[in-house]
Amino acid sequence: MAEMKERKKEFKTAVDGIVVDRVYTPDDISGNEKDISPPGEYPFTRNIMPAGYRTRLWTMRQYAGFATAEETNERYKYLYEQGQTGFSVAFHLPTQMGYDSDHPLALPEVGRVGVAIDSLQDMEDLWDGIPLGEVSTSMTINATAPTVLAMYIAAAEKQGAKQSQLMGTVQNDLLKEYVARNTYIFAPEPSMRLTTDICGYCAQNMPKWNSISISGYHIREAGATAIQEAAFTLANGIAYVQAMIDRGMDVDSFAPHFSFFFASFSNLFEEVAKFRVLRRAWAEIMKERFGARNKRSMMLKFHVQTGGCTLAEQQPLNNVVRVTIQALAAILGSCQSLHTNSYDEALALPSEEAVQLALRTQQILAYESGVADTVDPLGGSYYLESLTNRIEAGMQKYLDTIDKMGGALEAIKRGYIQREIRRSSYNHQRAVDAGEQVVIGVNKYTSDEPLDLELLEIDEDVAGKQIERLKKLRSVRDNKKVRRMLDEVRQVARSEENIMPVLIEAVKAYATVGEISDALRDVFGEYREPSVL
Repeated sequence: MAEMKERKKEFKTAVDGIVVDRVYTPDDISGNEKDISPPGEYPFTRNIMPAGYRTRLWTMRQYAGFATAEETNERYKYLYEQGQTGFSVAFHLPTQMGYDSDHPLALPEVGRVGVAIDSLQDMEDLWDGIPLGEVSTSMTINATAPTVLAMYIAAAEKQGAKQSQLMGTVQNDLLKEYVARNTYIFAPEPSMRLTTDICGYCAQNMPKWNSISISGYHIREAGATAIQEAAFTLANGIAYVQAMIDRGMDVDSFAPHFSFFFASFSNLFEEVAKFRVLRRAWAEIMKERFGARNKRSMMLKFHVQTGGCTLAEQQPLNNVVRVTIQALAAILGSCQSLHTNSYDEALALPSEEAVQLALRTQQILAYESGVADTVDPLGGSYYLESLTNRIEAGMQKYLDTIDKMGGALEAIKRGYIQREIRRSSYNHQRAVDAGEQVVIGVNKYTSDEPLDLELLEIDEDVAGKQIERLKKLRSVRDNKKVRRMLDEVRQVARSEENIMPVLIEAVKAYATVGEISDALRDVFGEYREPSVL
């Protein structure tokens, strides 16, 4: 029989990814005995839990936040009624950058891409009627993470909850901000100090709380490949672990409270293999490099969000299919929690209809598809196991290069990681523009039909409402106490004391995010990114 012509000269998992062979056999995975280990056993390639989702489904944690605390509170209650099993807070950019809503730089952004949280009063309203001692919460916040976490603790205590009861995660990952997202305030060194302050405080006072969520998601969204996402995230994780050890902490006292956050894109097998690699590699790093003895220190716990940058403005209902595939990859990769994007997010913040469908996508996969009935259902696939090994090899090359530079912090200062991400981003866009990378509705099977969607609109007066709230707050609080607390914040920042206790007292006095950030700016200054070519 004549050789049949294939559709493409070469099949690859991504633009600069891995070449995919026509067929895979046992020869492609020979000698890889470590993948035989059962779920729940080191190095956890197949799952960190022996029974996977048979005992408990992943947490369905939809990311949400917009306009005022009261409006976001309504959305949270709506999602909870729809079956969401965990909360995830999106903060607006001023809160992320350490500005109050009445700051001149904040005005165009108030309530636009997240909820406006200026003070403990806003945090109290955000969780009105939601018992913080009983729910699990994730907060995507970095530069101002110590202040925002202090507000969460104070709000919970006002409800009667103890710190030891609180469950959830604060992102608290500054290193990825310098390479992918840029919502930093301070230079890398003081930022690392604040990050480790949170990690140390939570290890001692909040046993159910994950003190950091080391994020590959934003690295991937910035243009990294799956291999780069895995490598750069673990490199950052290594830097955080070493920083904690350098502060005199035993690895097993804090590592169980570390968690991770990854993206899931549309190449199903590549994503599943990536998640398996990450579990295996982190376990080996923690055991062999850092001498961890506690099994929980070696377990890579991770949240997944489907790929926001993969969503297209054109033919937005196509995004429902993309999100379903990406969510399936996360589940087959054994994530601990999952956010599914809404189909209209390329156009606006998600509407109630769109966010309900996004949640229903998870629920249908959980209860109707059967994929949660067995652990690692793709394990043993010749293709998947071969892909797992090849992703690991590519990831290890990056880790070795970063180690030779002196670690992630030095690699970031040199601009190495930033350049690698930009190169991949450029290659991807060039492939899309040339039609080599097909995006349905964008560069193939396009349509000129007008959009007919009802999008969420943010009230134009949200900034006015927040400014009025702040004005009123400052008129009724004890301003002498606030000034005294801000002076104490500066004093502790100049010392080697943990910053968290004084921040908790400062926010209880209703010092604002902007005021506390300015006090820290007085000590640490502000960072301006050097040119990276």
